[in-house]
Amino acid sequence: MEFDWLDVTFDLKGISPREIEESFEDPFALRILPDEKLAGDDARYFCLGKSIGGRDILSVFWTNGKNYRVVLARDMSEKEAGFYLRKNTELHG
Repeated sequence: MEFDWLDVTFDLKGISPREIEESFEDPFALRILPDEKLAGDDARYFCLGKSIGGRDILSVFWTNGKNYRVVLARDMSEKEAGFYLRKNTELHG
């Protein structure tokens, strides 16, 4: 899938588009989907992943099946990074 970086509504100076894309490519990335009742045309998803440099990144995005549109990306909090590690340990031993 392709990323749509036009008219991004958050600052890309702190986290580069490349780092965000790498976090989506992380083989251990967690993608959290909304409940079916909340899903719709405006559904937002979460991605917790690591860049190649090891940066923990949380992204909020939507997709139409062909493109990703990242609405927000930032460094994971300690709690989020712990969740990422815990879930990966559960899933991959």
